[in-house]
Amino acid sequence: MAEYIKYVDVTKCDGCRACMVACKNWNDLPAEPEEFQGSVQSHAKVTANTWNVLSFIEHEDSKGNLDYLFRHSSCFHCSEAACVKVCPEEAMHYTDFGTVDVNSDKCVGCGYCVQNCPFDVVQLATYKDKNGKEYKKAQKCTMCVDRLEEGMQPACVTTCHTDAMEFGTKEEMLKKAEKRLSEIKDKYPNAMIYNPEGVGGTHTVYVLAEKPSVYGLPEKPKVPTSAVVWKDYAQPIGKMMLGATSMALVGAFVSNKLFNKEGKGHEEDGGGSHE
Repeated sequence: MAEYIKYVDVTKCDGCRACMVACKNWNDLPAEPEEFQGSVQSHAKVTANTWNVLSFIEHEDSKGNLDYLFRHSSCFHCSEAACVKVCPEEAMHYTDFGTVDVNSDKCVGCGYCVQNCPFDVVQLATYKDKNGKEYKKAQKCTMCVDRLEEGMQPACVTTCHTDAMEFGTKEEMLKKAEKRLSEIKDKYPNAMIYNPEGVGGTHTVYVLAEKPSVYGLPEKPKVPTSAVVWKDYAQPIGKMMLGATSMALVGAFVSNKLFNKEGKGHEEDGGGSHE
């Protein structure tokens, strides 16, 4: 199956927030009352129950002019996703469309995906079982994979009235991004396509009017080295030498040591600034 991506042209966005409403509606996500933060932006960042946030950024350009920038922010669906690499239960996985989804039945709420996401997108939601005991599950944008499987587009894309978002094959969308970049370069000299190589490219690709850091994005995000070593080298070799069961026990121990960073040391692996 061909890879599909969501193309986001922030220069066409008018900040209407219809994408946020569509995401809440389709995914049946609860409302989250927020304190006033001194801006018209409703939420500081994405959360376990708000998978899509419209960022409002006041920016002074190189000529001293004040500009108001918008960015639809949600999961990037990395091609080499750190969350997939560090998940000990294989709850985080790639879909047939190349996007990243969470299997809630497998998720044990360990939080390694939260701590290793270079974009600070994955979050844990808290639930209660029938006995009132709390438990946690990872949550994030699914790219509306249930809609994709029925031949529909993501809800946010469908509702965008300025065509700032489109969804299609990777080849088609990247060509569109290149064409758009050439059209806006005179107006936005710092404009660029944001599709970071450090995570193997993403399935949400932006045309930004300014540098990534202006939008609160890491300039050069990458998968943490510990995750690459563990998933791509140590785990396959260990399974051959120790067997799957023994490796599962070793894996639980190593995962805890490698990935449970408690919020420390993330920047050194390319996390940088976040949303």
